[in-house]
Amino acid sequence: MKLAELLAIRPGVTAVIGGGGKTALLRTLGEELAGQHTVLLCTTTKIFPFPDLPCARTAAELDQLRRSHRLLCAGTDLPGTGKLTAPALPMADLAERFDYVLVEADGAARRPLKAHAPHEPVIPPEANQTICVVGASGFGQPILEAAHRPERYASLAGVAETAEAAPETEAAVLRAEGLHDKIYVNQVETLWDLADARALAALLDCPVLAGSLHRKEYFPCW
Repeated sequence: MKLAELLAIRPGVTAVIGGGGKTALLRTLGEELAGQHTVLLCTTTKIFPFPDLPCARTAAELDQLRRSHRLLCAGTDLPGTGKLTAPALPMADLAERFDYVLVEADGAARRPLKAHAPHEPVIPPEANQTICVVGASGFGQPILEAAHRPERYASLAGVAETAEAAPETEAAVLRAEGLHDKIYVNQVETLWDLADARALAALLDCPVLAGSLHRKEYFPCW
């Protein structure tokens, strides 16, 4: 099965949060869904443009590009950074123009794990589900190195920042935050990584999918 099927991506707006591969997840889902549907990739925070996709900066560009492309990105230039912020059009309008709108609603400073500050994530109210990405490469590393906002991560997990991140600490953070509908554990490259993903799934009461985006291999854990 394709990743979009395994995650049961529904038409409309899907928010993606967490760390360890959000942008790659958006791109993979977009490529799959664009075979038969129109798909927009965007953000409510900040992302770099997808270098090999057409990208609309204005409403006029968006309407022009969507006539000839099934998959594109949209956003507003953030001066001096090379990044995009949210598109000019409201999310509800985007959802009317595209079959699927996939939104990166979080930042993790390239860390595999993430705890959220009170103002995060920026999940659009139109989202019909929120997928949290967890990077398996963070397990076994000190929280101080593996997690974005390590002090908050450690506090929610009830351990020191110098403690190792593990399925148990990640489950504690996810349960405390309660921001997700589903979990995708990325960076599963070894049997040890898969065992960690399954250990995490056993501690949660939501669907958990494990896999490797670059290898396109996926393992349901429910």
